[in-house]
Amino acid sequence: MELTLDPRACALVIIDLQHGIVSQPAAPHAAGAVVANAARLAEAVRAAGGVVALVRVTPSPDGGDALRPALDPGAPRTGAATAPDWATLVPELAGHDPDLLITKRQWGAFYGTELDLQLRRRGVRTLLLCGISTNIGVESTARDAYERGYDQVFVEDALSARSAPEHEHTVSRIFPRIGRVRSTAEVVRALKGA
Repeated sequence: MELTLDPRACALVIIDLQHGIVSQPAAPHAAGAVVANAARLAEAVRAAGGVVALVRVTPSPDGGDALRPALDPGAPRTGAATAPDWATLVPELAGHDPDLLITKRQWGAFYGTELDLQLRRRGVRTLLLCGISTNIGVESTARDAYERGYDQVFVEDALSARSAPEHEHTVSRIFPRIGRVRSTAEVVRALKGA
């Protein structure tokens, strides 16, 4: 089905494309390809008059707000910011005014942030989601956006996870229940009205 969008009612929400995340393994799409597609999408959204929201994750300076749930032995822990540039956005996406910059402290981009307020004040009804990781930060944000009534488009080739099966499960089983899955090319074409 052909994708149609009202660009002025769209926001590209880019999840966690920051040094500390893109430096880790990603599949099925390499982090560099995800960043390149996100930059292409951001350029198209800006040109069409939409909103770009850059979301990064980092703990507070004292680490006091870090989540520490009890986990089964051997379960992977997430959220360990170790490098000084952990939360620094990749240069391909940083420094564009008036992009929104949202700092989150957990997986989802809505809880505890002003993302929803900023999007609603700008008349946004449709979210275009991309970033890393498909099944963690993006999926958590998408589930919350669904509950808040946003239409969503998931840009499959501008998403990646730690493994291809994790990515594929979310893209094929979760996202179709709460939005539409499209490619970067399809979204750019829809933003241009072609």
